[in-house]
Amino acid sequence: MSRPVRTGAAGSPTAVRAEPRHDFTEPERDFTEPERDFALPRRDFTDVVLGFARTLRHAGVPAGPDRVQAMLSALGHVEVLDPGQVYWAGRLTLCADPEDLERYDAAFALYFGGRRPVGRTAATAPQVIRPAPFEPAAAGEDEQDSDDSPGFAVHASRHEVLRHKDVTALSATERQQLQRLFALLAPRAAGRRSLRYTRASRGRVDLDRTVRRMLSQGGEPTELIRQRRRHKPRRLVLLIDVSGSMSPYADWLLRFAHAATRRAPLGTEVFTVGTRLTRITRELRLRDPDRALAAAGRAVPDWRGGTRLGDALKAFLDRWGQRGVARGAVVVLCSDGWERGDPAELGVQLGRLARLAHAVVWVNPHKGKDGFAPVTGGMVAALPHIDRLVAGHSFAALEELVEVIADA
Repeated sequence: MSRPVRTGAAGSPTAVRAEPRHDFTEPERDFTEPERDFALPRRDFTDVVLGFARTLRHAGVPAGPDRVQAMLSALGHVEVLDPGQVYWAGRLTLCADPEDLERYDAAFALYFGGRRPVGRTAATAPQVIRPAPFEPAAAGEDEQDSDDSPGFAVHASRHEVLRHKDVTALSATERQQLQRLFALLAPRAAGRRSLRYTRASRGRVDLDRTVRRMLSQGGEPTELIRQRRRHKPRRLVLLIDVSGSMSPYADWLLRFAHAATRRAPLGTEVFTVGTRLTRITRELRLRDPDRALAAAGRAVPDWRGGTRLGDALKAFLDRWGQRGVARGAVVVLCSDGWERGDPAELGVQLGRLARLAHAVVWVNPHKGKDGFAPVTGGMVAALPHIDRLVAGHSFAALEELVEVIADA
């Protein structure tokens, strides 16, 4: 496509020449009027790129600081209000492996547009999805005017605000947008060294295999076979409080548990705690998150009931924990600490759990609020036995929890 460009002095016949233009059109500007101030969106776009890179890392794309710097440098040579140019600037700098492309497309569409990319075959070019605003356009607003505004950077900036917003204060539209972002979370515990060995190019010499190889070749030492310890992922155990005081956050924590189960189905166990203990691992293995949460809700009999963490934790340790589920695992207990039972009993059971598990992480949604202090009976009893206390009130807090689990 080409655009006519007029040349010549005023009042004289003008010649017309063709100038190539990009696929993403830009309307003619009237330079007789004051130029718009685009400094604010450009300045804010640095924080937007950092947030986008963080989202990519949680989706499994290794977007490190060097790649982020390369994208920022590339954005200095393109129009940052054009989603197509931003898409390709990020794709060419943040992706280093063919497996990263699908995750990049999903993260880009969800982060900047609030929608998933349309499926495509490998032979077709990627479809860049233009961003959709968070709020519907006002009645009578011209669609072209909406494209001319710096909505691309503003949309991503609002996305950053949404990430840090308390989930209890979200509107219905914001809840739907945030639910889609959970597809990018990939919680998984770090690996551990196994007692078994595997062949490797470096490491200690495997004497048995080396001698057998020598005997098969007439006793000549032609090759030293080496070995190293295998690495196995640690088990991740999630205990989620579904009592009445945790009901505003239970849905989001269960979505986090579903993301962890989908990431490692055989290495993740999920239980709900309230007045009793319920295992919901099988229900959360359903692929669709809404169906998985509906199945979990039908399986939990004490939803929005009381809180007896000590008794529920004792039931977990007696039936599951000491039999191997909690041994060497990363255990995440999500609760606000409002214990109706004996806090001393909770302390005793947490001591048992701490001796079995590799790490115990407590997620309290109220920790992210101003003026928080762990003064409830359950929290006072838990503090001596836990390794980390993190917040769980927002999507950004859950992203931090992913990093805590991976580093435990």
